[in-house]
Amino acid sequence: MENVAEYREIIDVIKTNGGDLFKRCFQCGLCDVVCPWNKVRTFSMRKIVRQATFGMTEIESEDIWLCTTCGRCPQQCPRDVQQIESGVALRRIATEYGIFPPTAQPIRTVRGSLVGEGNPLSEERKDRANWAEGLSVKTFTEGMDLLYFPGCYLCYDPRLKKVATATAHILNQAGVDFGILGEKENCCGESIRKAGDEEVFKRLAKENIKTFIDNGVKKILVSSPHCYHTFKNEYPEFMVAFEVVHISQYLFELIDEGRIELTKEYRKNVTYHDPCYLGRHNGIYDEPREVLKKIPGLDIIEMPESREDSLCCGGGGGRIWMETPKAERFSDLRLEQAKEVEAEVLVTSCPYCITNFEESRLALEDEKGLEIKDITEIIQESM
Repeated sequence: MENVAEYREIIDVIKTNGGDLFKRCFQCGLCDVVCPWNKVRTFSMRKIVRQATFGMTEIESEDIWLCTTCGRCPQQCPRDVQQIESGVALRRIATEYGIFPPTAQPIRTVRGSLVGEGNPLSEERKDRANWAEGLSVKTFTEGMDLLYFPGCYLCYDPRLKKVATATAHILNQAGVDFGILGEKENCCGESIRKAGDEEVFKRLAKENIKTFIDNGVKKILVSSPHCYHTFKNEYPEFMVAFEVVHISQYLFELIDEGRIELTKEYRKNVTYHDPCYLGRHNGIYDEPREVLKKIPGLDIIEMPESREDSLCCGGGGGRIWMETPKAERFSDLRLEQAKEVEAEVLVTSCPYCITNFEESRLALEDEKGLEIKDITEIIQESM
C-alpha cells in the first residue's frame, strides 16, 4: 500500500469486523489441527483470526483466500470464535479495495458473469433452461407443489446436466407437480458472498426473492447444498421465509410415501461422501444414507472421515472458481480414501463435490476405475 492513510483505514475496518474474537480465542490450535489444508500444506486459521482482530500486515496474502468454509474449525472450537466469519470479513475488505492475489483473480471474471448473466460460468441467461428440453418439465406457475431450482452448475455444466435430467425423470415418475423458472432465476449467491463480495450477493438475493414472490413460490426443491444453505439460512435476513428441501430429503419422502419404487438391483460397493454444506452446516446425514439403503443389492461402506468428520472436497468458499495445485487437492485425497475402503462408486449430493471428484479422477488417470455419481443418478438407475 503506497497510501498510508488508506492502509490505516483498512486496518480500522478490519479491527471493527474482528470485534472481540481474538479475546475469546484460547489459542488451543484445534482449528489448525482439523483444517483439511494441513493435510497438504502448512496453514493456520488462528493467524486469520488474529488478522481479523488486529489488522493485517500483508493484505495481498493468499492465506485469506484458502479457507473453503467447510465448517470443521467452528465445529471443534471450544470458544465459538467464528473463524469463517473472520475470514470472510477479511475477504470483504480485500474485495472492496480490489486486492486479489493471482490465485483469486478468477473472482473478477465470476463477478462480471454473476452481475451480467446471473451465473458464475459466463453462460448466457437465456440458455438457463436448455437442460430441460424434451423432458416434460413445465414452467413454474403459482399453485404448483414446488419450484425445482437446479442451480447454476446443473443448468450449464455438461456433466451436471445429467443430474438435473435424472432429477426431472424421478419427479415426473413420482407424479410431482413441479416447475422451473429458467432464465428468471439467478445464482443463489452463496459462494460469491463467502468470497467476500457482499454487494453482489445482496443483488442476486433480492432479485431471486422478488422472482419467487412474484411467481407465488412457497416451496423450493434444490440439488445444491449451497443453494439449500442460502435459501434456508441466509435469505431470511431479507425478512422472507420459504420452505426449502434438498433433493436427498425429498427422495427419502417420496420413497417413504411409496411414490418411488426401487426394483432394479445395484450390486456395487458404494461409499457416500457428506458435502460440507449439507452435513456440517445443516445436519443432513441420515436421509441420503437411508435412501441408498432402500436400493436392492447396494452395499454402503463408510470412509473413516465421514458424517461430521467428512473431508471437504475443496470447492466451498469460492474455491470452486480458483485453481488449486495438483499436490494440494482435497478431492484427490478423498478418491484415495474411497479406494481404500474398496468402493466402486463414490456417491454424493453436491455439484461442487462432483465437479472436483471428476477432475481428480481424470488427473489421477482413473477414468475406468472409481465411478462418481450423484444420488439422483443412482436412484434413476434403480427405478
